[in-house]
Amino acid sequence: MGWLAIALAIVAGLALLLRWRRPAWYWMTFGVLFAAIRIRVRYATVMDACHLTVPASRFRLAMARTFGREIPRQRVPRLLRLSPTRTGLRLRIKMLPGQDAFVFSAAADRLRHSFAVHQVITREAKPGIVEITMTGYDVLKRVQMPARVACDGLKVALALREDGRIHCRDYRETPHSLTLGATQSGKSVYQRRVIKELAALPIALVGIDCKNGVELAPMARRFSALADNPDDAMEMLEALVDRMEGIYEIIRREQRVSADTPHAEITADIWGLPEHLRPIPVLLTVDEVAELALYSGKAQEKRRDRIITALVRLAQLGRAAGVFLDIYGQRFGSELGDGITMLRAQLTGRTAHRVNDESSARMAFGDISPYAVFAATQIPNDRRGMAVVGYSTGDWFRIRTPHTTLRQAVNACNRHADLTPDLPELARFRPRIPTAAAPVPATAEPVAEAV
Repeated sequence: MGWLAIALAIVAGLALLLRWRRPAWYWMTFGVLFAAIRIRVRYATVMDACHLTVPASRFRLAMARTFGREIPRQRVPRLLRLSPTRTGLRLRIKMLPGQDAFVFSAAADRLRHSFAVHQVITREAKPGIVEITMTGYDVLKRVQMPARVACDGLKVALALREDGRIHCRDYRETPHSLTLGATQSGKSVYQRRVIKELAALPIALVGIDCKNGVELAPMARRFSALADNPDDAMEMLEALVDRMEGIYEIIRREQRVSADTPHAEITADIWGLPEHLRPIPVLLTVDEVAELALYSGKAQEKRRDRIITALVRLAQLGRAAGVFLDIYGQRFGSELGDGITMLRAQLTGRTAHRVNDESSARMAFGDISPYAVFAATQIPNDRRGMAVVGYSTGDWFRIRTPHTTLRQAVNACNRHADLTPDLPELARFRPRIPTAAAPVPATAEPVAEAV
């Protein structure tokens, strides 16, 4: 018995050490087993305590009264499946008549306390089935991205979601996005992560950085065009609009719409063109949109109007021509002048890091979800890189970007500098690269973690 007690004490000490230092390892070794047993044992009791049961059917009540039997108990929704994941558990529950997914969503906080897990997220998997994702530990405290993430096309893995899944950005599905965040909120780290992941893809990067290029200039080897002041930005945007119009002429010429043309050969965007005619996609990154919208005189006001007009045209018409927008800023409200709200309405993807006031969060999520607005204002100062992502469907979730240093982003851009395409329309904005540069190591980088 003495040796058994010592062994149990060692195992308990190891479990506590893992829970403190390596929560992911603790979850995979001990936590998932304890949580599964706890859910199986407490399931019926928790469902009743959280008011997720329904009365027995009229037929059963009538039969009980007819034969003088005991009144049937409340009916508990059936647990169809309990699946362990890398960061938690996933439950599939068959809802009873009269229940909906909103009932389970409203009880998420009570379920979290009852089952002793860190986070509970619910969604309707299909009619009559609700999926509950439980997170066993705080996955956003120390971001650990998987070593391999399956991404294809123009889809990149950017961050880790609070439910343990990977947040990916698919530029073909969400061509334009808006990213807000206060100073020191992690907005620049998010931008570096985007550029670092896109550097290895066949896409042209075009940037506007009116802070004299301090954010984007170090990564200039991977950029086909770069503007570091509002005057150059205006000319570059108008040149990009001209390129977009030229691409539409190519699409119109190659549509070949006739009575004998199969439907599969008719296209209205660049993705249906033959590969040898397909223009390379372009991502336009605007580091601080307020620097393009502010003005102090008549001449600057005219320049500002031309810039906003070009941005609106690119946002409205750019998707089919393979032009994508990533716009960053601290605020994006109507105080920036005419056309700003029209531009914001075209930006489907919304990401908000820590903001200093509620109105800034409403600029991003006011037309999506009031709960997302509240979540964006609750991000603590010590969680740099944490953000809220929302979509026009009303869905939203918390994410955190792994810490990406400027050196890591520069190394990725230098390593894939040979993929930088030449855009004739933007040739005069091609950044000047010094001839002498330090060699870039070809060794793989370690998985980055958020601090």
